[in-house]
Amino acid sequence: MTTSLRALRHTIRHHFARAGVAVTALTLALPAAAHPGHAPDSGFVAGLLHPVTGVDHLLALLAVGLWSRQQHGYLLAPTFLVMMALGAASSGGVALPALELSIAATVLLLGGLAAYAPRLDARIPPQMAVLTVGACAFVHGLAHGNELTGMASGAGFILASAALMLLGAIPGGRLGRPLAAAIGAAGIWLVALAR
Repeated sequence: MTTSLRALRHTIRHHFARAGVAVTALTLALPAAAHPGHAPDSGFVAGLLHPVTGVDHLLALLAVGLWSRQQHGYLLAPTFLVMMALGAASSGGVALPALELSIAATVLLLGGLAAYAPRLDARIPPQMAVLTVGACAFVHGLAHGNELTGMASGAGFILASAALMLLGAIPGGRLGRPLAAAIGAAGIWLVALAR
């Protein structure tokens, strides 16, 4: 066996081990999906904590950050924030059917896109990336419009969401793809739980 083949096998095993650890950690964190911040008097701090305590929202925001870096799409994060705010503003307190399933599907979609973006022959056209992120964000906004009330909690939520997307954009190269694959795998698990 040649040295380069051994190195390749070692690299592949190493990436699978990393992804396995990440998926295990994310699976253990799934009970956090029922997160606080639903009281009518939620304020700025509740808004700040909300995306960090809900694994579905946390993973979607990290995936947008990762994908944004890979796409060189500086519009993806701001698009997510604006469309999420529009979704929250338009929710009107109405509970929509299959909303949790839709949110879980966005985690799967965004994680998958971030994981496989480096392998695609060409980047997804920027317009398509913006539309995809915007649609996913609007769905998340619909859920948050029902969960958080008031401008203070909304401001905290937007600030924390922006910080999480920035955090998601930090890993690059070898760490970004396994992390994105773990997010996509957690999305599969969330979809199974939401059904």
